[in-house]
Parts: sequence; structure tokens; C-alpha cells
Amino acid sequence: MANTTVRGALQIHGANPQFLVEKIIRTRIWESNYWKEHCFALTAETLIDKAIELKYIGGVYGNQRPTEFISLLLKLLQIQPEKEILVEYLLVDEFKYLRALAAMYIRMTFRPVEVFELLEPLLKDYRKLRVRSTAGYTLTYMDEFVDQLLTEERVCDIILPRLTKREVLEETEGLAPRSSALLNAMEHSGSEDEGQGRERKRRSSSRSSKSRSRSSSRVSGAGSVPFKREQLSSRFQISIP
Repeated sequence: MANTTVRGALQIHGANPQFLVEKIIRTRIWESNYWKEHCFALTAETLIDKAIELKYIGGVYGNQRPTEFISLLLKLLQIQPEKEILVEYLLVDEFKYLRALAAMYIRMTFRPVEVFELLEPLLKDYRKLRVRSTAGYTLTYMDEFVDQLLTEERVCDIILPRLTKREVLEETEGLAPRSSALLNAMEHSGSEDEGQGRERKRRSSSRSSKSRSRSSSRVSGAGSVPFKREQLSSRFQISIP
């Protein structure tokens, strides 16, 4: 099974899964020492150990040499693990390069609705990723990498399968609208401000009512205080019948 796809593998987008990687890159991967020494006889379980050892993502570098990342991606396409296993790869928060590998495989092989549902939560993952390319090493972030998978046609030197637009999936496949963290924060802040405004207005109204009540009490009290005839007579020295 050195370079052949596992027996019984399902076609992806109408083709052999390995054919999702362009022939020239696929051939370079098969001829690389990493493929021959480290990828031979890998299974869905043992591949995890190799993915954990990854230090960067990328397609080809130098003189068109394939990276370990893209070599393991081709191995996944060759052995075609069950979907549940790939989801478990994705949920392992501790190993970011394993997550990046699973994200790219999911983008290439899963249904569009599943792609959005599984990858969009990773837009909240802001960890750094190293990228190796023909230009050398650069830095990116997990959320930027996932955004590229969802919006661009080529990532890590691989032409990605066409992805149906999100708006279309919302109308035809029942995909839930995407929630914006920024809008949610703004709405939450707005509701808090509105609540505080109502509370301040209520307190101000309460103070005004109390003030008016005290004033009324003083006025009514002043008009109702009885005067004794003796006090009035002695103060003004007049006689009152």
C-alpha cells in the first residue's frame, strides 16, 4: 500500500482522495525521505504521534520540497479515517498543529455545511502558527489560517475544492446564521447601558417625588399649626376677646 489509497475508500468530489493534491506535489511527496521513512504504514492512531511533532504548516519550500505537514495531509487522504476520528483531532486543543492538519483535511473532504459548522468555532483560536514556504518562515494565527480555508482557493500550495457560499447554505441547507462575537459584545454592552439608564431615571424620579412630598408637607404643616391666644397676645401686647 506504499502509495495507493486504502481499499474501499470513498471517492471525494468524484475522484480518488489523493488526487485532491496536485500530481506534481503528490509525486514529490511520494519520493521524499519523510514519506518513505515516517509515513509508511501509518494508521489513524499512529499518525497522531507524527502530527504532534510538527513544528510548522505549509506546502512546499526550498527547491519544491514538501513539508511534513502536507505529507501527513496526503497520508490522511490515503487512509481516509472515519469522520469521528477527524473531529476528535480537531477537538484536541493542546496540539495546535494536529488541529490545523485536521482543519485542512476537513475543508478538503467534508460537506460544505459540515465545514462551516466545524471550522468556524476555530476563528476564536488566536494561537500562533509557523508557516514554511519558498520564502522561508513566517508567522500566522490559527484564526487566520481557518479564515483562509473558508475564503481562499489555494492554501499551503493546495487548490481547495469549491466551497458553496455561506449565504446559499443558509437558504438551501438550513445552516444557522453565523454569530459575530463583536456584535454580541456590542449588543450586550448596549443592553447594559440601557438598563443603567433606566435605573438612573428611576432613581432621579424617586428623588424628585420625595422632594415634592417633603415640600408639600412643610407647606401644609405651616398652615395647620394652631396658635395659642396667650402667646399671640403676649408677643404683640394686644388683647384678644
